[in-house]
Amino acid sequence: MKWNWKAWWWCIRRNNYFLVKFAVSILLVGLSFRLLFSQSTTGFSKVAQNPFIDETMSPESTFVKDFEDRDQMPPKVGDMDQVRPDLVDFSEARDQIPRTEKCDLFTGDWIPNPAGPVYTNESCQFIEVHQNCMKNGRPDSGYLYWRWNPHDCELPQFDSVKFLEMMRNKAWALIGDSISRNHVQSLLCMLSKVEPAVEVYHDAEYRSRRWHFPLHNLTISVIWSPFLAKADIFENYDGVATSELELHLDQLDKTWTDLYNSLDYVIFSSGKWFIKTAIYYENDKILGCHYCPKRNLTELGIDFAYRKVLKNLFDFIIASKHKGIIFYRTTTPDHFENGEWFSGGSCRRTTPVKEGKFELNQMIKILRDIELEEFEKAATDASEKGVNLKLLDLMELSLLRPDGHPGPYRHFHPFANDKNAKVINDCLHWCLPGPIDSWNDLIMEMVVSG
Repeated sequence: MKWNWKAWWWCIRRNNYFLVKFAVSILLVGLSFRLLFSQSTTGFSKVAQNPFIDETMSPESTFVKDFEDRDQMPPKVGDMDQVRPDLVDFSEARDQIPRTEKCDLFTGDWIPNPAGPVYTNESCQFIEVHQNCMKNGRPDSGYLYWRWNPHDCELPQFDSVKFLEMMRNKAWALIGDSISRNHVQSLLCMLSKVEPAVEVYHDAEYRSRRWHFPLHNLTISVIWSPFLAKADIFENYDGVATSELELHLDQLDKTWTDLYNSLDYVIFSSGKWFIKTAIYYENDKILGCHYCPKRNLTELGIDFAYRKVLKNLFDFIIASKHKGIIFYRTTTPDHFENGEWFSGGSCRRTTPVKEGKFELNQMIKILRDIELEEFEKAATDASEKGVNLKLLDLMELSLLRPDGHPGPYRHFHPFANDKNAKVINDCLHWCLPGPIDSWNDLIMEMVVSG
């Protein structure tokens, strides 16, 4: 049959070109299908080349695939600088990670991290000898290859470059006891991979110190104030006491209050020192004590003292109307088993544990309950006054890492001369590198999210 072009053209003009549009649409759909089919048969895929271009993929899934394509073995400790987690560009991926309105960063588990830490005990000069587990002869290294993974959301790895840029012309302070010092060393080790920190201050005993990053004009301080309140402490660096502590429950420590208004970001923490024998004062008069059987004083208990100090602390923070971010870090657990530090307790585990496999001791439970109760009271008032007060609740994720402490390797090669030597174990502080490095991942995420 011969095609009637004149009739076709007349029909088009009469129907406002509808048929042309319809025919062109069919043609385009057919071409698209053909292209799609031909691409799939050749085996090429843009998504396979770079999963961050066309779809959102978690850093973990990309990272694990990269590792599986390699030698299937974690890198050696001495090679950690060469295998830092830049296999995946976490800084670029951060903005593509979907965020939920409610994300509990502190509930999760530890998952394998084949790349290991971003620094080594040899590359960082800020590690104290007591936390330098590898140098002190710790024989296992598996504890280095884990990262914290919240159940509800992705947690990007700490980005030193981005952190330094965000914190240009800012001042940080970590205020508390030796765990705060342990933490600040971890932070310095990470940041100094990008820009070396310069120490600009230390007190006589090197307990309070300050560092400066000149290219970014960032200062980071650790301020020794184990009670956060005024205290007269009569013990040496090794914890040997000559008298009871004298703690003024109604007076905050001027070591940090005098500097508070000059700080942009603060992490407060306390707890452990309240377990020690102490005499309590208020209005410069003795109220009572905690565990002082040789004195004729009323036993008030650590719960009484800790609650009073935390209430004063939060009242001060709220009244200050501080415009930066203030964190309160919950006390962290120790992992002594088969005794305490003074009675042969040790921490010999080499892998993380699952939830419910390690219990808090009673003293830590008391401290934690007080912290959560007092913080909850303060949080509402802080919000009403425009104070950005955040809870840095590191208890659960720390509880699952009994493998991360120095143990006997607080000391330099403790069994070199005697394999059966009796050594006091450190199951409280953390090896560096170690689990404490993940604390910085959490802090950065909380800062980024505001």
